[in-house]
Amino acid sequence: MFDWFDYHGHMCISFELLGLSTFDFLKENNYLPYPIHQVRHMALQVCQAVKFLHDNKLTHTDLKPENILFVDSDYDLTYNVEKKRDERCVKNTSVRVVDFGSATFDSEHHSTIVSTRHYRAPEVILELGWSQPCDVWSIGCIIFEYYVGFTLFQTHDNKEHLAMMERILGPIPSRMMVRKTRILCPFYRHTAGSWEESCPHTAGPTCPLLSPSLLKKYMLNNSNDEHQQLFDLIEGMLEYEPSKRMSLSDAVKHPFFSPLKSDHALKHWDTGRDISR
Repeated sequence: MFDWFDYHGHMCISFELLGLSTFDFLKENNYLPYPIHQVRHMALQVCQAVKFLHDNKLTHTDLKPENILFVDSDYDLTYNVEKKRDERCVKNTSVRVVDFGSATFDSEHHSTIVSTRHYRAPEVILELGWSQPCDVWSIGCIIFEYYVGFTLFQTHDNKEHLAMMERILGPIPSRMMVRKTRILCPFYRHTAGSWEESCPHTAGPTCPLLSPSLLKKYMLNNSNDEHQQLFDLIEGMLEYEPSKRMSLSDAVKHPFFSPLKSDHALKHWDTGRDISR
């Protein structure tokens, strides 16, 4: 925060002038995924920033690519002959987490529903209560989106959302499902703990990602260690049970981030900007 002032009863706060959001850059780049080394740098910064919030008993509650902004969104432009289009590569992957309008301290009232739909954790959908782990789920979805260029759970319906989770991540623990049966799809078999094959929310044109395959189907290079480490990180963040979900204290220590841990690597790979702060 640089300064603040009152303007006709409105509290105004001034911050540094930032570039495009990571979503807007992705959109303007025809949803071309970020290279994995850029995903690594961006993801680590987000984890470090939100860890700071969690350490101070605060939950952001609305993490999404739109709320992560580049410090400078200038880019290099290259022409893809095969796809006959220009492609952008951001020069500086330093980012800032913004929009704390819904941020909630542990001691404050917790609204029943938080987070933008696509990044909403299962415990929020099922109205089981939420705390800092719901941010971690959102970050897992964000990292996936940076890596592949599209949203993991593209839906606007609770039932379809839960069904997509089960198709991609496996069965939701029955303990979580049976406590809020009123919002569940009528095709859900509570005793068997699975969705009927005829359930319209588990297949069809409205669910383009649904597949019997697991999350790692979307790995771009399954023979490469860094890609495997990335998906191990994402899987830890997309653990259903909030109590078992990876904490951000553990996330920042994950092997996927090891290339950034040396003093030399903590200098931005292109601009030389120090990101260790």
